[in-house]
Amino acid sequence: MISVKVVFFASFKETLGRAELHLEINPGSSIQDLCDLLAEKGDLWHELFSGAKNNVKIACNQQMVEITNLLKNDDEVAFFPPVTGG
Repeated sequence: MISVKVVFFASFKETLGRAELHLEINPGSSIQDLCDLLAEKGDLWHELFSGAKNNVKIACNQQMVEITNLLKNDDEVAFFPPVTGG
């Protein structure tokens, strides 16, 4: 297993009631796999992470990445909700 720090910003943080969590995930897992794991944590989590919506921005170790990015031990994955406004 590898350890991953997951960080939530803006409405994700507000909706989930937490700024971060630490997870153990299988080696060779992608951010998509991480999203699938998060979606299993309950209804709110499922709403935010199932289907990994295209408009969600994801960073790994402070670099914007695609959902197919493979994770390594001690990676930090950050989720940013879509930006709205005018």
